[in-house]
Amino acid sequence: MQIQLVTYLKFLLKSTNQHGVHSPFVFNYLTKCLYKEPRKSKEKTLDILIKSLIYFGFNNIKIIGNPSFKKELQEQFVNLDFNSQKIDMLLVEASHHIEFETIFSKYELHNDSLIVFNNIYRSESEHAYWNTIIKSEKVTVSIDMYYCGVIFIRKEQRKEHFTIRI
Repeated sequence: MQIQLVTYLKFLLKSTNQHGVHSPFVFNYLTKCLYKEPRKSKEKTLDILIKSLIYFGFNNIKIIGNPSFKKELQEQFVNLDFNSQKIDMLLVEASHHIEFETIFSKYELHNDSLIVFNNIYRSESEHAYWNTIIKSEKVTVSIDMYYCGVIFIRKEQRKEHFTIRI
C-alpha cells in the first residue's frame, strides 16, 4: 500500500491536465470526452472505456483479461461486437504481458484504434511492461492516466507521451 502511495505521489508531481497538452487530438479527447462527460462508472478504467466508446463511436471491442468489464459493457452497449477481427478498442490487463507485436499480428487494428492497458502501476513489472509498450515505434500517442494507459496508433501524428490527471 505504501509503495502505491509513493508511485501515485510521483505520478501527481509529473502529471498535468488539458492545459499542458499541445496536441489538438489529445486536447479534444480530454476536454470533449474524458473531462466533459459525467462519470459513467466508479471504476476509473471502465469510466474511460465507456466515455471513449461514446466519443469515438466504436463498435468492435476486444477485452483480454477482464470479464467483469466485458459484462458491464455488454449491459450498457447492446450493439458492441466482441468477436470481430477488426478492432476499434482493445483492453489489455497489464498483468497479461502480451507482446505488443503479438497484438498487431493477432488483431486487425486500424489507424484510429485505441488500446487501453489497465492497472499499469499495480506492480513494478506491470509498469515496466507499460514503459516497454510506449517505446514501440508503432505507438504515436500514449497517455498515462495512472489507473490505466491509453495508446493510439495515428500515423499522421508525431510520437508524444502525456501524463494526465483524470
